Amino acid sequence: MIKWHTYMAQQPLAYQHPEFLESDEARPIRILAEYLEPLQRFKDQKIQDTVVFFGSARVDSRARALRSLATLRARGVHGADDHYEAELTRSRKAVEWARFYEEARELARMLTAWTMSLPSENHRFVVTSGGGPGIMEAANRGAREAGGKTIGLNIRLPFEQGANPFITDGLHFEFHYFFMRKFWFAYLAKALVIFPGGFGTCDELFEILTLVQTDKLSKKIGVILYGREFWDEVIDFKPFAEWGAIAEQDIDLIRFADTPAEAFEQLRTHLTSHVDPPTSQEAAAPGIARTRG
Repeated sequence: MIKWHTYMAQQPLAYQHPEFLESDEARPIRILAEYLEPLQRFKDQKIQDTVVFFGSARVDSRARALRSLATLRARGVHGADDHYEAELTRSRKAVEWARFYEEARELARMLTAWTMSLPSENHRFVVTSGGGPGIMEAANRGAREAGGKTIGLNIRLPFEQGANPFITDGLHFEFHYFFMRKFWFAYLAKALVIFPGGFGTCDELFEILTLVQTDKLSKKIGVILYGREFWDEVIDFKPFAEWGAIAEQDIDLIRFADTPAEAFEQLRTHLTSHVDPPTSQEAAAPGIARTRG
C-alpha cells in the first residue's frame, strides 16, 4: 500500500521553500521582509527615531593608521621605487584622514550621552550608521562607549563592507536591497551628519536633500556636512542656484561643522524642536515619518 500522506509531506510549504523564496517570482516577498523584519525589531527595542552618520568606509582610526604607517616605514626607504612612494603618500593621508574617524566617534558619544538624558519611554535620536567600517564604525563605537543603543543598517556587497563589532545586539540589520535600506535611513532620521566620503556618501546626501527640498516627508531633517575644507573642494553648491537648478534658499538646507562641539550644538538645537513629535505616528516606536502628496 502506498502511504500517500508520507509522499505528500515531502513537498514543503511555500513559505518554507528556499528555492521558491530565492526566485524572481518571490522578489516582492523578500522586499516586504526587509520592511517587516526591521519594523518588528525596532518596535521590540523601542527605537523611536535616529540620527544618521554617513561617511567613507575607508577612514581608519588614528591608532590603526599610525600603526600601518610605522609598518610601511619599517620596510626602509633604501632603493624605494615609485610604488613604495605612492604607498607612503596614501598611508600619510590615512593618518590625516583618521581625524574624521576620531571626531565622528566623539560626536556620537556626545550626542548619545545627551539623548540618554531625555525623558522618554522610547530611545530617541539613536546614532545610526551603514553598519560597516570607517566613519560607520566610528559612529557606532562612540555611541556604544556612551552606553547607548546604536544601529547598523548593513548592505551585502561583493567586497569592502562587513558589519563592525560596535552595533547593539539586536540592532544589526542586513539588507540585500539598497532601496529598503534607504527607506529605514530616511523615514526614522531626524538629522544627518555627513563626513567626507565617496560616491555612496554623496548618493545618501543628495537623496535626503531631495526629500527635504521637496517637503515629501512630514518632518524637517537637519543636514550637517562635517569637514568644510573637504566639502568645499568636492562640491560647490552655489552654481546649482546660479544656473537656476535649485532656489537660492535651498543652499540654506545645509549646515557645516568642523568640530564635534560645533556639530553637537547644531544637532541639539535642531533635535530639541523634535522632542515632542507633531503626530501620533511619529511618537510611536518606530516613529516612521508620514509621506506627503
